[in-house]
Amino acid sequence: MSDSEKIHDNEKKFADVGVAEFLSDSESQFVSPHESHGQLKRTLKNRHIAMISIGGVIGTGLFLGTATSLQNGGPIGLLLGYSIVGTITYAVMVSLGEMVAYLPITGGHIALAQRFVDPAFAFTMGWNYWYNWTIILPAELSAASVLINYWNQTINDAAWITICLVVVVTINMFGAGAYGECEFIFASIKVITITALIILGIVLDLGGGPSHDRIGFRYWKNPGPFAQYNGIAGVKGQFLGWWAVMTQAAFSFIGTEIVAIAAGEAKNPRRNLPKAIRRVYIRILLFYIGGVTIIGLLVPSNDPDLNLKASDAGKSPFVIAIRHAGIKSLPSVINAALLTSAWSAASSDLYTSSRALYGLARVGNAPAIFGRTSRSGLPYVALITCSLFSTLAYMGISAGSGQVFGWFANMTSIAGLMTWFGICFTYIRFHKGLKAQGFDRTKLPFHSKLQPYAAWYAMIFCLVICIFSGWAVFLKDSWDTATFVTNYLPLALFPILYTGAKLWKRVPMVQPKDMDFVSGIAEIEAECYDEPPPRNALEAFWAWLM
Repeated sequence: MSDSEKIHDNEKKFADVGVAEFLSDSESQFVSPHESHGQLKRTLKNRHIAMISIGGVIGTGLFLGTATSLQNGGPIGLLLGYSIVGTITYAVMVSLGEMVAYLPITGGHIALAQRFVDPAFAFTMGWNYWYNWTIILPAELSAASVLINYWNQTINDAAWITICLVVVVTINMFGAGAYGECEFIFASIKVITITALIILGIVLDLGGGPSHDRIGFRYWKNPGPFAQYNGIAGVKGQFLGWWAVMTQAAFSFIGTEIVAIAAGEAKNPRRNLPKAIRRVYIRILLFYIGGVTIIGLLVPSNDPDLNLKASDAGKSPFVIAIRHAGIKSLPSVINAALLTSAWSAASSDLYTSSRALYGLARVGNAPAIFGRTSRSGLPYVALITCSLFSTLAYMGISAGSGQVFGWFANMTSIAGLMTWFGICFTYIRFHKGLKAQGFDRTKLPFHSKLQPYAAWYAMIFCLVICIFSGWAVFLKDSWDTATFVTNYLPLALFPILYTGAKLWKRVPMVQPKDMDFVSGIAEIEAECYDEPPPRNALEAFWAWLM
């Protein structure tokens, strides 16, 4: 029997028995072709999706957070940490890509968890994801104020946080189309900036700066390839320094899965989403691995400006390197570009958290009021609610924005890793369901030959990193309550939420033979189309790039 015959056979089975036994009434709202009230609109174009997927990979974690990672791990520890987390990121994305390219539904991986695991797991995934992106928003606003402090440290951080917050909320209030256009512009600036910084870094390392000082691998020799974490001598200190990089590296990579949440508002999703997923590895290699390699070459790990907790540390490692090279005007230009990156990341955070809350309301896991939308499809209630949590960034007024950025980065990293854990677990269930029902995975819009091993690899490593994320507080005389809470609170919440939801919903896990692979497929296929071929070489290059 062909795959198309299997789909029609399954459609008949669901029609005979009743979709409600396989798909909750609330979830059926995702796929109803008749309901317009409360629905999102597919307004994100191909280039928007492409740039959203890029923008999710480049953020303040790379531009600012790498300062702490270099200080903790040294140049080799930094590179190894980002390389390992990069492989985890890729494994998560091919897992997510296979599911979301086949079922690009509103709610993304949260809705997929309800289909292929159980409602309690979807509840947990949804609230964990909302928490993740609600907390990361004030982190990005804190990062923006840290960057602005490079120019002016006399004005209170509250002023900069307020200005950035107004920009972010305004962008999102104009809807997904405006968000997509702004993200396209901001992400373009990010791509140009990081590419230029990598090229400039190579030139400076080879002695092309004003001082003509050929740095080479000088800082890999002195102060050394690895940093001795917390002054601990020997291999133990070097290992702990490398492991300290892992959590911060996760913060930098968190966001690549935004494509799944944007799937419900993407035009021609069966074509655009697979293209965005396939090119994730290029962005990881070019932007992250290339970027941290350059940082490790140009800035010594013992540079005092790398300490974000210091009052005068509002500088990116890239800006530090350029200043050391003796280029006077360029650091301000680069810092301005990095500030737009913080705006872009904060805008994405608000977009994602509001869509996560909207998705929770649509499946009955949050009050129905959060599922309300305007006539243009803007989930305004969820958007306003999520924007209120951004005021947590004002904690930086007393504690210091660099310190607050570190706290929120820890909380976001763990919540994000648990989201990745959930995505991989959902994919393993999805894979079993396809196998049980006789579907040929190679016929899906996107598939990876690495599966299901990639999903198992990412799932296990995400859990391991989370469990050992706060180990530093257990060192002698190193207890820090804030660090302990921000690392382990998100980890503890996941099983608590799942257990509570399981007791509340009392719905068994979906069996592979009963998984729903057909609801909504007709509507999705109706929204897919063949795009016109490029008319010239320029259009062909643009089509390849976007």
